[in-house]
Amino acid sequence: MPEQLSQETERARGALPFGPAEVTGPSMVPTLHHGDVLLVHWGARVRPGDVVVLRHPFQQDLLVVKRAAERRRGGWWVLGDNAFAGGDSTDYGVVPEELVLGKVRLRYRPRAGQRSPFTVVRWALSAVRPVLADRSASRRFRAR
Repeated sequence: MPEQLSQETERARGALPFGPAEVTGPSMVPTLHHGDVLLVHWGARVRPGDVVVLRHPFQQDLLVVKRAAERRRGGWWVLGDNAFAGGDSTDYGVVPEELVLGKVRLRYRPRAGQRSPFTVVRWALSAVRPVLADRSASRRFRAR
């Protein structure tokens, strides 16, 4: 199942170069989790290993988040970080360049009802993190 983004993402995309997106689904676990809020840099240059937001090739009203594994003729080969979730280029092939909309720069994990001081501190230390490119993504792909 592809990692979907909220409909608010599409409305926010047109006005500013940066905008929020909310993640639903498990395909990018452990990097991203259901409920994470992303800061997306719309129109940013994409390199292998970057986490990107794209239009689903067969359902273009659906926005998904994947890792750009490799540039190929015709576009990008994208993969989810959770190999068991599916919904990536292994299902639908190369994604045309024009369907890749932006690069994820930051991830915020909202607090989920923690009560003990230890869990609140642990959440505070991990709530906001940059989403870095995994430069080994294309090497992992070739090794399969």
